[in-house]
Amino acid sequence: MKVLTETWWSASIGREKTVTVLLPPSYSAVGGPFPVLYLLHGFGGNRNTWLRCADLATVVDSHRLVLVLPESGRAWFINDARGRRYEDYLVGEVVDHIDAGFNTVPTRDGRAVGGFSMGGAAALYQALLHGDRFSVVCSNGGAFEAPLREGDPYDGFRGDRNLAIPTTRDHERVWGPVGSDVRRRYDPYRLIRNRGPEHPLEVYLDIGLDDYPRMISMNRRTRDALAAASVPHEYRERPGGHDWDFVNAGLPRLFAFTQSHLLSA
Repeated sequence: MKVLTETWWSASIGREKTVTVLLPPSYSAVGGPFPVLYLLHGFGGNRNTWLRCADLATVVDSHRLVLVLPESGRAWFINDARGRRYEDYLVGEVVDHIDAGFNTVPTRDGRAVGGFSMGGAAALYQALLHGDRFSVVCSNGGAFEAPLREGDPYDGFRGDRNLAIPTTRDHERVWGPVGSDVRRRYDPYRLIRNRGPEHPLEVYLDIGLDDYPRMISMNRRTRDALAAASVPHEYRERPGGHDWDFVNAGLPRLFAFTQSHLLSA
């Protein structure tokens, strides 16, 4: 795969931002356009966090997808309680910049969004909010109930694993207090119930059997909510915990699902 970076002044964020772009060997600036998969990192990550996956290059090379890796640090890729506009940045600026600069399918049928943990949850929120932009969403260990979190349910696990977990203070700086407008906007179950039929969505989600019990439960609840709303989806529980080894092991299925549901030349 070929690794590029794209940098521009972000009007949404108010400073320069950079995304990493991965191109398969089959990519060409002429000829049939390529569908795009936007992959979002977990809490505290950056645009290169997905590169930790040992098998990422192999999977990228074997699929006809452009891969885009944006970053938000700890800001959840949403328009948050502190006024940071990462939803506007991702859905507007990043998508438009990639379509303008690369040979892509510039419609919802050629775009997927996915992610791990924080990124998996944000991917679902944005696909449900912006069905005109994305037609496929994929999640590994998605933290879907972040808008519903109260206190610190991970206190007993803190420090046990090599993974950043937001404290109550960190969490409320993004989401605001319980009952805030931000929390209501991104409530996943409200979004699933209220989505309209005009933008069909295909959803892939999986969870590790050794993940935190709360994470497993919320992924099962999200699966059930999708089923109740008749949203087409594929749900898997497989070996692994809440870590990048789990994500890496799931790359072949994530990419296969994504490519199978996107418009390609």
